[in-house]
This record gives sequence, structure tokens and C-alpha cells, in this order.
Amino acid sequence: MKIKDLKEDMIETRRDLHRIPEPAFEEYKTSEYILNKLTALGYQVERVAKTGVLAFRKGTSNERPICFRADMDALEGEEKTGLDFASTNGYMHACGHDGHMTMLLGFATYLAEIREIKRSIVLLFQPGEENAGGAEVVLKDENFKKYNIESIFGFHLQPEIPEGQVGSKAGPFMAQTIEFNIFIEGKGCHGAQPQNGIDAIFIASQLVNSYQSIISRNVDPLESAVLTIGKINGGTVRNLIAENVKLEGTLRTFDLDIYEFVKQRVVKINQGLEAMYDVKIDTDFIDFCPPVVNDTELYEDFVALTDPTEFIEMKPMTITEDFSFYQREMPGLFLMLGIKNDAKGFTYPLHSSQFNFDEEVLLYGIELYTRIAEHYHVI
Repeated sequence: MKIKDLKEDMIETRRDLHRIPEPAFEEYKTSEYILNKLTALGYQVERVAKTGVLAFRKGTSNERPICFRADMDALEGEEKTGLDFASTNGYMHACGHDGHMTMLLGFATYLAEIREIKRSIVLLFQPGEENAGGAEVVLKDENFKKYNIESIFGFHLQPEIPEGQVGSKAGPFMAQTIEFNIFIEGKGCHGAQPQNGIDAIFIASQLVNSYQSIISRNVDPLESAVLTIGKINGGTVRNLIAENVKLEGTLRTFDLDIYEFVKQRVVKINQGLEAMYDVKIDTDFIDFCPPVVNDTELYEDFVALTDPTEFIEMKPMTITEDFSFYQREMPGLFLMLGIKNDAKGFTYPLHSSQFNFDEEVLLYGIELYTRIAEHYHVI
């Protein structure tokens, strides 16, 4: 079988999956669709992490298996692409996961036509990537752990890279993230008599200013970190001093030491303002993804499989990806597959309500999977 022969089936598969987007750990229709496809192809198929699907094919060698991973879940939001296969259920594959699943199913179809493979392979369809830590759940599942996987590979569609190119970098590639909530408890009173209260909104403004100084004055300028307060809730009416305010923010960095340092600085700033204004400030840190750190050897191997005009060495990205959890347990390589096509209007960013891509890209992704499989003696 030639990869180009998969085109019609892959377009149909992508559109089927695009019509049924589902949120993290609720990918029931998606899971059933994938399971049926893989079973029909003759794979040993198992459930993993509740709604995930794992397909295994045994090779003839004693080498440990490699794993290819695709994510399954969708984002909440109304799709505005105008496609005749657009979703209508309040969710949308605005991050390209329908494409990721389709490429891996396409590779599974290609691989199924080969009578005998040399090295065992695991094809993982992972639930709950979007801020749900599905990778961490997969790693704890015995249906995944028992395969003792040697290395893992993942692709992500990327609208900032031209179609027909693929990008990545060795070492730190995507940021670690922590989400945090700050709760300020002041004292309410009439707005015309502020001396009788403790203004939680004023204190919130002091906190925001002080947090920004952490990055600009406490972190080495040659290092990288981003701290953002994205949401503030507080007060009830215009003429009352606000008693309670909640700040919601996120921190991104590539270095675990900086990560811990910034957390400590946030706590110390809070303690200082508590003492200054006789106010109570509570902090809730929610650790999410560690940084994506690509294995250098896997990276160099992949670069050698590409043409110089085809591969782009990228800069680190401050977005996050739970593929990083796998990389704490085994060597892993995460790659960005270009989909930018100005001529065809495929320029919308990830998470946009108008995100879409040229379905020709699916075949390129399958072809890259095949190169990796050949290099690591699967086929």
C-alpha cells in the first residue's frame, strides 16, 4: 500500500471525528469510533485511562516497543468555520486533535498491510489533554505500563509553520505551567467612608504590580518566565468598599528552579501585604504540566530523517502540553507539523473558532510516522 492511497479514507475519518468533539474524559463516541477502526484492522486493542484507546502490534524482535501518541479531546466553544461537517454540540476540535487521531489511524491502516513487523509498537489515543492531565492518568494505567515502552513520539498541528514543514528543538521545548488563585479577604464598608474598611480591590492592584516585578527584577533576564493575571473578580456595587477579591493567574517557565523561586516570591509578597494592610490573603497553587523536554538523541535522529528545507529548528514555546508527563518516564520527542497555507486561508491560530487545515497534511503526517518506524526497526 502507498500512503497516497489512504487519502479518501483519511479525509472521511477526519470529518467523522470532527463532527463528534467531546471534552476531556468524556470522549465516548470518539473512543468507540477509534476502537472499532483498530479492531477491524486486527490490532490488539485495550481501554486506557477511562476513555482512551491503546492498540498493540507485536514484532518479531526482542526490542522494547516504541509508542506513537495522539490526543482525543476537544475544546468547549461554538465552531464558526462554516464547514459542512462542522460540530454543533458546543464543542470543537479547535486544537487539531481530530487531525492527530486521523494521522495515527492512517498509520495504523498502513502498518496493518505489512504482514510482519520487526519491532513491537504501541499506538496510544490519549484522553484529556486539554488542561486535564490525561497523560499522567495513562502512565498509571496497567494497560499502558505493562508494555515497558522504550520511547514515545507525538505530533501537533501548528499554524505558525508553513504546510509541508515540520519543526521541533532539542531540550526544553514547551513550558511548565502552574495555575494559581489568590483570595483577598478585606473589610467592607461604605465607599464614602473608606477609613472604616480594608479595600480588597486596592490590595489586589498592589499585588498585580508586585507580581510583575518578580519577572522583571528577580529573574535573570537571560532566563525565561511569564507570569500573567488573567482574571479579577471583586466587589458588588460602585459605592461599597470591596470585602473580597479573587485573582486568577498562570505561570510559565522552562526551569524547575525558577518555577519554585517564583512561587516562593508570590507567597512572600502576599505575606508582606498582609502585614502592611492587616488583610488576609490565601494562595492556591495548582501544578499542571512539567516542561516538554525533547530527548537530544531522538531529536538528532529525526532531523537526520528530514531534508534541510523541510525541517525547522524552533524556539522554545510558552504554551504547554501534557506529553511532558511521558518524558519524565521515558525518552520522548514532540514535533510540530506545519499547516499554515495563506493561499487556501488556513491561517487561524490554535483554539480559534475558525481553526481548520488542509487535509493533505494528514498524509504528510503519516509519511513522517513511517520514517520514524523504519528508523527504529518497526518496519
